[in-house]
Amino acid sequence: MTIKPLADRVLVEAKEAETKTASGLFIPDTAKEKPQQGKVVAVGSGKKDEPMELKVGDVILYGKYAGTEITVDGKDYLIMRQSDVVAVLS
Repeated sequence: MTIKPLADRVLVEAKEAETKTASGLFIPDTAKEKPQQGKVVAVGSGKKDEPMELKVGDVILYGKYAGTEITVDGKDYLIMRQSDVVAVLS
C-alpha cells in the first residue's frame, strides 16, 4: 500500500526509542520516552500560500505530541502537518 499525504502533510518514520543509556543501563519499556526525531517518507504538494519545504529523506525534529500514529503493512508511521516540524537535521 502506498500513502500519499495531502496538502501540507508529511509522512514520517519515527526513530526507534533508545533501549540503553550511554553508560550501558537498559531502559524499561515503561520509562522510555517517545522519540521526537524521524525520517520523512512522503510529502504532500503544499498549500497555495505555504509551499512544501520538506522533501523525502529529510531527517527532522518534531513536537512531542505532534502527528497521528498510523500502522501500514506492520510498520508504524506518523502523519503530521509541515508546521509541526521544528527543525531539519543535516
